[in-house]
Amino acid sequence: MTAAPRCFALVPCAGSGVRAGGALPKQYLPVAGRAMVAHTLDALAGVKRIAGTLVVLAPGDEGFERHVPHFADATHWVARCGGATRARSVANGLSALLVRGAQPDDWVLVHDAARCLVRAAWIDALIDACEGDAVGGLLALPLADTLKAGRDGRAISTIDRADKWAAQTPQMFRLALLQRALANAGDEVTDEAGAVEAQGLAPRLVAGSVENFKLTVASDFALAARLLETRA
Repeated sequence: MTAAPRCFALVPCAGSGVRAGGALPKQYLPVAGRAMVAHTLDALAGVKRIAGTLVVLAPGDEGFERHVPHFADATHWVARCGGATRARSVANGLSALLVRGAQPDDWVLVHDAARCLVRAAWIDALIDACEGDAVGGLLALPLADTLKAGRDGRAISTIDRADKWAAQTPQMFRLALLQRALANAGDEVTDEAGAVEAQGLAPRLVAGSVENFKLTVASDFALAARLLETRA
């Protein structure tokens, strides 16, 4: 009998995060007393169906073990194979997962290191929604705000927000499907779902939470710290 597909997590963590304005790469900046990526990895560790987690670092990264001590073990891995783009880092990470025993039919949940407020329950909901799906899917948030197109600092038109979603992570796809999609889409694709869509497939949208935002600028870190400190 063929073993049931497993779930692996892949965390691209090779960027510099210059917009955050800190002296360190963004993933190592402190949030509520710990490196941002440490919170992210704690949430993934709370998902029992994840068989292994791989963090993809830049080749010259010397900070991970200092900021996230005691991470690596039999099911938690680090690979210094990050590329110049997110897509390249994820593609290299998929190859590293195969070396570590993942199979082409296994699921991979790609999650942004900078979405450190993610909760295990939201990840479990994504797995529940996608594990029987032919394509896979992603956490996303239906847009509630009115959208404007702008030019030179002025609004020039209003965009219909019907059927518009803000993509989040994790994004969950079969390893071989995602590997093929990224190879075909090229390095400029901004998320995994975009690469899969380019193959003519329609990933499932699974409602996420407004708290699952991506920390990008300094004010995001202050908000994330307040949310983490007040969680029950």
